[in-house]
Parts: sequence; structure tokens; C-alpha cells
Amino acid sequence: MSQVLTPSPTPISDVPELSAPTGFWGVLRRPFTLDLRALALLRMAVAAVVLVDLAIRSTDLEAHYANLGVLPLPVLFEHAWMQYGFSLHTASGLWQGQAVLFLLAAGVAGALLLGYHTRLATVFSWVLLVSLQNRNTLISQGGDDLLRMLLFWGMFLPWGRVWSWDTRHKPEPARLDYFSAATVAYIVQLCLLYWCTALLKTGPEWTETGTALYYAFSLDQLLLPGGRLLYPYPEVLRGLTFATYYTELLLPFALFLPVGVRWWRLLVIGVLFGFHLGISLTLYVGLFFLINMASVLGLLPPMALDWLTGRLASHAVRLRTWLQPRLPAWQLPWQLRLERTRPPAASRRRLGRAVRETFVAAVLAYVCWWNLDDVAVLRPAGGVMAEPVRWFGYLLRVDQHWGMFAPAVFKDDGWYILEATTAGGQKVDLNRAGAPLTYAKPAAVVSLFKNDRWRKYSENYLFVNNAWMRPYYCNYLLRIWKENPQHAPLKHLSVVYMKEVSLPDYKVAKPTREVLCDCE
Repeated sequence: MSQVLTPSPTPISDVPELSAPTGFWGVLRRPFTLDLRALALLRMAVAAVVLVDLAIRSTDLEAHYANLGVLPLPVLFEHAWMQYGFSLHTASGLWQGQAVLFLLAAGVAGALLLGYHTRLATVFSWVLLVSLQNRNTLISQGGDDLLRMLLFWGMFLPWGRVWSWDTRHKPEPARLDYFSAATVAYIVQLCLLYWCTALLKTGPEWTETGTALYYAFSLDQLLLPGGRLLYPYPEVLRGLTFATYYTELLLPFALFLPVGVRWWRLLVIGVLFGFHLGISLTLYVGLFFLINMASVLGLLPPMALDWLTGRLASHAVRLRTWLQPRLPAWQLPWQLRLERTRPPAASRRRLGRAVRETFVAAVLAYVCWWNLDDVAVLRPAGGVMAEPVRWFGYLLRVDQHWGMFAPAVFKDDGWYILEATTAGGQKVDLNRAGAPLTYAKPAAVVSLFKNDRWRKYSENYLFVNNAWMRPYYCNYLLRIWKENPQHAPLKHLSVVYMKEVSLPDYKVAKPTREVLCDCE
């Protein structure tokens, strides 16, 4: 690759018309102008997160995506199907069919990481991610919405213009700075995430008493060692609660300031990196923190990228020198059909750009409208978005909700016991690999979950309106237990939830036993 981490002496843009803006218009668009190198880093980070997500999900191919799992296709369509949605993953109820789609998604994400046919790789990655998320919405969280939106806006960003396989034989662009409706959409999307997260937190724990993090760290299903260290200090938790709330509410405004843009962006990136690192050390939120960290890389200013490329350029040259003689000289037979043999006419470029900018601006307006409707404190009584208008959001999956710990922190905590009775009358707990049954609270409740997808599933499993999930989960547990010939035969299984309500002032509630499901 001729452009891998090579420092460029001048800012660039892949659109010649985007010369350095002056006057009022130039000042207005300054906060929304991004460096192409930052967009390339954003592309690589998003692709890497998609690969990590696929790797984690692939450990539950049968459980979460096949008919033998917890959500068979007929049950999905009856209870959890999103109207106007689409999913290639519903074409087969076999785990082998899911495995093929997972491998395809991994290959496309790998192409996106390398910047190989970047635009097509972005489109297919988005399609396959939406398809995967639609197959089982019961294990989704807010980070999935953000990852989906990053790929959506990425389809309209030139994040393969530098540091990509596509540009290995192309000249460097004339400028590194780039502005379009898509850069505006990307920045506004990040701001909407944090603004709505804050505005949805209307409970007094966030705005008055400052006890939100106390209650969050009281949730043993989420608590990690870092949170356990902070938990005994109420004043520290109170300060961190207000810091969290006002960071989410006020920090995004810094991205709209037209002066000192690079310094404001470094501040935003630094604060958000520290913010999400802190979350990852204290609360079990899966890939949420990693997705959010990746999402801000597109904001990196030129001076940070100059520093980065200056230190990595020599390593890149050595890597290229070692790699080039070892790369195959042949091309894939379909490669020539995917690549343009000559650039389009100027009139077609202008028309294509106008259509693209108009479409992106319209979708951004729709996304802002959706979020406005989602935040009760901003919308009129009864809402401003009629239900028939929502089909567009569900079809393109630009629907989103940023209600983490909102409006208040969930206070019904507890742990699961999979209480089984063997044919010989012995009581065992399948949640602890068949160990003798005990109702004592585990030392680390969070360790009972295989991954965050299962934690989210168990969270949805508790809600009364999701009671239909319970028999399918119970039967799945029985089946996988019976498939192991070393396991003792079972004659009964109860899914038990030991409910422990979080109380104020470090008071401890007595757990209550709730049987959620029985099966033979």
C-alpha cells in the first residue's frame, strides 16, 4: 500500500471543490470538517469492533440464532419481530446456516478493516449487522445502536480514501480536510447519543440526590472489581454521579465551537476515553465502552494525526518493504468488475453528490426528529412522531434509544438459580455446572453470565411482558443438559430468581425466591 501511514505535508480532501473555506460559511462548517486520516482510523476501529462482536456472538450460534435455541424462528415472528425489518439470518433455523453468514460477515468486516472495496464492504457490513441484530433483539443493548449507526453514516463518508488497500496505486489526495453532510451527521449523531442519555435521566438520583451510581454499583449483576472499590464511598459516588450527568449533557456542545476546534476535540476525546474506560472497569456493559471509544476516533485533529503518522511511518515503511515481495501478483477474477475503469463525468459526479447530500441531510433530520420524540422533556404531550412515520426508521434501522440507567437506575437486583431435580432426587444448580443446590448469594454474581449477551437476555427475561420467553429458555436448558451423557438425568427444572431489591444507605434487603418457569 503506497499510502499506509505516510505523513502528508498538506491537509487534503478527496473533493477538489472543497477548497479552504473563508468567511461566514467557512467558520460555520469548521466544526464539521474532519481529517481523512481520522476517518480511516474510525473505519478500522469500527471494523475491528464488528469482528470482536462476531467472535463473541459466534460462541452462541445455536443458543441465540437457531431454532434449537432460546428463540426459534416461529417464536421470533410471533413475539419479537420488528415490523418493516429484514434479516438474512431468518432464512435458516440451523446453526450451520448461521455459521455461513457469520463467516461472510467476518470476511466483509476484514475487507473493511483493510479498506478493500471500502464502499461495498461498508454497505455489506451494515446489511449483515442489521440482519444479525434483527434476528435476536432480546440480546441487544445501546452499543449495538451506535455500532449500527456508525456503519450507516460510514456508507457516505470517504473513510477509505487514505490508509486503505483501495488507494495503494492511487495518488495522494490534494487535501486532508473533508466536509460534507455525512461529517455533520456523524458529529451530530455522537452529540445526540450523549444529550439524549442525559435528558432521559429524569430520576432524582441523577438530578437531585446524586445516588444514581450508588444504586448502579449496588447491582451485583453489573458490578466489577473497580466498582467494588468505589462502592463504600458515598460522597465519591455522589460526585461521580453529577460528573457523569453533566459530562453527558454539556460536553457535546464543545464540538460545535468554531474556534480552537482542535483543542476542543482533544478535550472531548480525552474526557470520553477516560469516561468509558472508567465504565469498563466498574460495570459489566459488554462492548458498549469499546464501541463508544471507537466512535470518537473520527474527531482526531490534524496535529494528533501528524504526531501519530510521524511515529508510525518508519514502521509502516519496513512492513511494506517486507510485505510487498510476499504478496501474490494475481488479482481475483471479479475484482476488475467491481472497480471503475475510468472516473465518471463531472456532471454525473455533481448529480451524485447532490443526491447523496440531500439523502444524508434528510435522514439526519429524521434521526433528530426520532430522538426529539424519544426525550419526553423536549416533546409536546402525546409525542411529535406519528407511528406510521416510524416505518422508515425500522426499515433502515436508524431507530435508536439512549436510555442507559434512565430515567432512574433499576433497583431490582438478584441472581439466577437453575434449580434442577435429578432422577435420583438430588437438587443441583445448572447455573453452576450441576453443583449441589444452594441459595447463598455468589461471591461474584456477574461471573454467572457467559457473556454480556446472556446478561442482557436474562434482564429481558425478568419482565412480565416477556414471560413468553421463559418456557423456550427452560426447554433449551433441559435439552443441552441431556445432550451430555455424563450428566445425571433430570426429572424437573425450575428457573429461580433470587430477587434482592437495592435499598438506600447501604441497607441489605432479604432475598426473595421467585420461580419464573417450571418444566419437566
